[in-house]
Amino acid sequence: MPLLGLLPRRAWAALLSQLLRPPCASCTGAVRCQSQVAEAVLTSQLKAHQEKPNFIIKIPKGTRDLSPQHMVVREKILDLVISCFKRHGAKGMDTPAFELKETLTEKYGEDSGLMYDLKDQGGELLSLRYDLTVPFARYLAMNKVKKMKRYHVGKVWRRESPSIVQGRYREFCQCDFDIAGQFDPMIPDAECLKIICEILSGLQLGDFLIKVNDRRIVDGMFAACGVPESKFRAICSSIDKLDKMAWKDVRHEMVAKKGLAPEVADRIGDYVQCHGGVSLVEQMFQDPRLSQNKQALEGLEDLKLLFEYLTLFGIAEKISFDLSLARGLDYYTGVIYEAVLLQTPTQAGEEPLNVGSVAAGGRYDGLVGMFDPKGHKVPCVGLSIGVERIFYIVEQRMKTKGEKVRTTETQVFVATPQKNFLQERLKLITELWDAGIKAEMLYKNNPKLLTQLHYCESTGIPLVVIIGEQELKEGIIKIRSVASREEVAIKRENLVAEIQKRLSES
Repeated sequence: MPLLGLLPRRAWAALLSQLLRPPCASCTGAVRCQSQVAEAVLTSQLKAHQEKPNFIIKIPKGTRDLSPQHMVVREKILDLVISCFKRHGAKGMDTPAFELKETLTEKYGEDSGLMYDLKDQGGELLSLRYDLTVPFARYLAMNKVKKMKRYHVGKVWRRESPSIVQGRYREFCQCDFDIAGQFDPMIPDAECLKIICEILSGLQLGDFLIKVNDRRIVDGMFAACGVPESKFRAICSSIDKLDKMAWKDVRHEMVAKKGLAPEVADRIGDYVQCHGGVSLVEQMFQDPRLSQNKQALEGLEDLKLLFEYLTLFGIAEKISFDLSLARGLDYYTGVIYEAVLLQTPTQAGEEPLNVGSVAAGGRYDGLVGMFDPKGHKVPCVGLSIGVERIFYIVEQRMKTKGEKVRTTETQVFVATPQKNFLQERLKLITELWDAGIKAEMLYKNNPKLLTQLHYCESTGIPLVVIIGEQELKEGIIKIRSVASREEVAIKRENLVAEIQKRLSES
């Protein structure tokens, strides 16, 4: 067995003890089943690893733990995003965290090398999902779904160099909205851009701009400039880096690394520096090169129609036709877009935030057909919200302003000033829980009243109900406002109604 040769000498004892265990129920005689041997080998390797000196407890590179404070902010962001998706009629769905490797292969162009592959498990080669779009397309094809409006919130994994300071991770959450089905041109596309505007405006992240282009215009531009068709996707991937690299560096990559002729690169440079509104679309109709390309003209026609709908939605001023936008993923076929936050002057003590795009998407009409045995296509358009980057921005701003985050939603604390009142507190808190009121108490038989009140102040609990000997005799309960420290006595049977009234008024 080749695995045995990999074990360090000190792990042999652990391995032998594993192998000397009685055979499992499915084994016969002295023959050991493969699963038991494999388990023994892996256990021994793990023990050897754990015996290494100077072991440091850490999380994997490019990942993060989310504290309760982080989760409060994150959930507020996700609630706003999901409520917007639902407002536009989307249904929720989910897919496995990993897919068959062949499902994901050749869908992402040059980025395919960033997928996390899993070792052979039960005879299947698997990879962690790279995005939520390809699994959605697989779902549509597998279930023969021709029309669907869905949203999906879930984690994805990319094996790239992380940049924690810019909200870039190897494991991160995506929030996707997609419209699948055959519809009249540009109506679903315009709605996707409207959704991005609604979400970014609702999050109050500052001014933003959504860059728009069309992959047919990009390909038409390449053809008009003299790029060989075999290099379209490679050059597209280079152009997609213009938001992170200067033009001279992108030009160098195209010429020196991808073999593009310098004069062809210079022609591309003339186009990718153009950006504007619908007037630029009209201008490109007159361009001597693009106007001769059928693909480019189709893309320009759709963009002209798109701007008409965006004007009706009242968001045309937030949209910029940008010829530098390429979206390097192979599956895009039509309109593409990317939302960026506009840099604003930083306040005193605030560092400039440069996080790149915070939302992106586009049309991918051919992706579902790649999974269908007969190649039947289902046109699709969608968007993805960059939650991690948005979370990073919100987190930094809260730090600058010194804002505190309350990590629980507890509304009422059950307290007592006396000993031996645990049973009464348990009865009282049960009554509150059963009425749907969020309540807490200290897990002590005889806590001090001052300790209980300090806990409420430190955690932001607004109300305290107090029960003691006197209250029990008189059939009353005291309600204390933590902020004002005012107390009132009410009848025990009116407790739930009084608390609900106070909470509704707050």
